[in-house]
Amino acid sequence: MDEARFLALALKNPVNVAILDELHRIALPDAWLVSGCLVQTVWNVRTGRAIDHGIADYDIFYFDPDTSWDAEDAVIRTLQARLGHLHAKIEIRNQARVHLWYPAKHGLPYPPLSCSTDGIDRFLTQNTQVGVRRAGDGFEVYAPHGFDDAAGLIARPNPGPNFSAANYMTKVVRWKALWPELTVIAAE
Repeated sequence: MDEARFLALALKNPVNVAILDELHRIALPDAWLVSGCLVQTVWNVRTGRAIDHGIADYDIFYFDPDTSWDAEDAVIRTLQARLGHLHAKIEIRNQARVHLWYPAKHGLPYPPLSCSTDGIDRFLTQNTQVGVRRAGDGFEVYAPHGFDDAAGLIARPNPGPNFSAANYMTKVVRWKALWPELTVIAAE
């Protein structure tokens, strides 16, 4: 699958489109719609399921050097107010702050990041290492491993520095129950 086809399928989900439009309107710095909401929309189109089947949440990454909780909370509140009409669970995270809370939450080290795509690079699975944002009249897509796994309904571990086999198994067991066609590549 190429980028244009992936994007066309991911944009069939009106929640994805609404979020991307709002991120563009408010000009949040280095903002991307990321991960499962994009890939799982593609899976749903390809398997003939409801467009939002199995999508637990819609993740937004942005990068603001202000690492205070107050600054991130203000962004979260603003976006929740502006996107509340979508009735979707939306998770917003400033990637400049992740290193402040990740080790305590997950028990793994997490060095400071320099941009939002650094956060995408650290996703647990390669198939969800994708982000989309508006750019001018079109879209920019970041997908360091391409789109073949998304197209082929393949879950593949990302053996990065914060990989957890237990967290990977939890995630793929949930996905396999929702998309039985999914091929799960074992973590080594």
